[in-house]
Amino acid sequence: MKRLLLATALLAAPMLAHAADAPKIDPAKLSAHIKVLSSDAFEGRGPATEGEKKTVAYIIEHMKAVGLTPAGDVQKGGKRSWTQNVPLGKFQIDGPVRAHVMAGTEHIALTQGEQVAVRAAMTNVDAVAIKDAPLVFVGYGVKAPERNWDDFKGMDLKGKILVVLINDPDFETGAGDFGGKAMTYYGRWTYKYEEAARQGAAGVLIVHETAPASYGWNTVKNSNTNVMFDIVRKEPTKVHTSMEAWIQRDTAVDLFKKAGLDFDALKKQAQTRDFKPVELKGLTLSADYKVKHEVITSHNVAGRIVGTKYPNETVIYSAHWDHLGVGAPDARGDKIYNGAIDNADGVAAILELARAFKSRPAPQRSILFLAVTAEEKGLLGSEYYSANPLFPTATTVGDINIDALSAAGPAKDITTSGDGKVDLQDMLVAKAKAHGRYFTPDPLPQAGHFYRSDHFPFAKRGVPAISIGSGTDLVNGGKEAGEKAEADYTDKRYHQPADEWSADWDLSGQAADLGLVYEVGADLANSRVWPQWQAGSEFKALRDKTAAQRK
Repeated sequence: MKRLLLATALLAAPMLAHAADAPKIDPAKLSAHIKVLSSDAFEGRGPATEGEKKTVAYIIEHMKAVGLTPAGDVQKGGKRSWTQNVPLGKFQIDGPVRAHVMAGTEHIALTQGEQVAVRAAMTNVDAVAIKDAPLVFVGYGVKAPERNWDDFKGMDLKGKILVVLINDPDFETGAGDFGGKAMTYYGRWTYKYEEAARQGAAGVLIVHETAPASYGWNTVKNSNTNVMFDIVRKEPTKVHTSMEAWIQRDTAVDLFKKAGLDFDALKKQAQTRDFKPVELKGLTLSADYKVKHEVITSHNVAGRIVGTKYPNETVIYSAHWDHLGVGAPDARGDKIYNGAIDNADGVAAILELARAFKSRPAPQRSILFLAVTAEEKGLLGSEYYSANPLFPTATTVGDINIDALSAAGPAKDITTSGDGKVDLQDMLVAKAKAHGRYFTPDPLPQAGHFYRSDHFPFAKRGVPAISIGSGTDLVNGGKEAGEKAEADYTDKRYHQPADEWSADWDLSGQAADLGLVYEVGADLANSRVWPQWQAGSEFKALRDKTAAQRK
């Protein structure tokens, strides 16, 4: 109730005036952008490819066309370019991956893309050569002192391969110290790899299970056997082990059996804080593969409308322009990962939002339209921007991120990625209500969506931030139709070459969703409101530290 009252107060009468005057977003224009950006000519929009060049050029062309001002890096003479340079390490497996487990005298092959998905090493080495490394099951691989939880119990894990479960210790039961079904950062695969590096391990095998991962093996395979990117690090071994990989559940279960262990029983033990690491006795892993690595420069694209009264205060609309590029072929032989929904529609959204704002008088605060790179490689473009902001984060009003909206038609509801305990979400809820719609909390908090979109690097710096999501209670067909459409996309198209543009899409729902976020942004850009993180948010203290810089 308190949050609803706060949202109502934020949307006081003078601000609600914008709703009646809000321009309409044109579904046909959204479709036209998506069709081009996700065409085969753009080669899946991989960073540091010809696809990037075409994508960046397209975004700049349309930012210019709607009348935005360049907002990228400052050049000689003080003028800004349209882009922000983003230096990235680029890592690619060069040749075959040879990996196997020895169980006594038995040789068990681990085929890349089938039993395992091995990532290119991001430790600046030319080759990975692991010979007869012991395997140790470390449960969920969590070390959380504030929860009195330590899955490692002081064991020396240097030179060993850790076998780790995905998600949190209380995912299966829905109750415990890690938020129940809602994933914490400890449940994310990124954390598993980072913690393993801190433990000095030689490598990690994350056991893939569809429910706790929230996606199938195809997604794991396609996302991890491709080119890898990372921000440039002075000491990469502090966050990366030599080998980072996923392993199929059935393969893992079989390895446990060969070590005389019961996978399911150990998994239950791992859900308790008394769990201790268990060595898979008699089993060793060897892996050998070459790695090509280099430092490349990718680009965030930035255009803005300069505020008339408070130009140094910034409202951001963000979306990632990249996808997976060209990769392993699917059953049809298609190798281009077009990324139509994920996330050509997000780029289309910020371009059409820019058009909408430029059709009205300039706002009091500045609005930044930011298309970021390398989201698919770990939110790297938004991470770089947040660490090297073009405009100060202390006076950034908030970030509204747009990623993978539905093409199934209008919905009665709208949602966000996770519950961020932030006023921006309450403003969106109030806007939806004003339009006769309602808010549905993230239906899969166990999937950790809050940590998987480009708003998260902003949140880590204290900036109020949300990622919007389309609802599933469709006007035509209700929840059954909406959930079916979402499941169909996740199963058959998400991170697969089949994520392609279709003339049969109904983008009126996207247009309606963008109408809501236009109004939220317009209200913020024409007011003195500073959205806040609410009590219980891990980001509130960070924002509070810079309060003196906001008037």
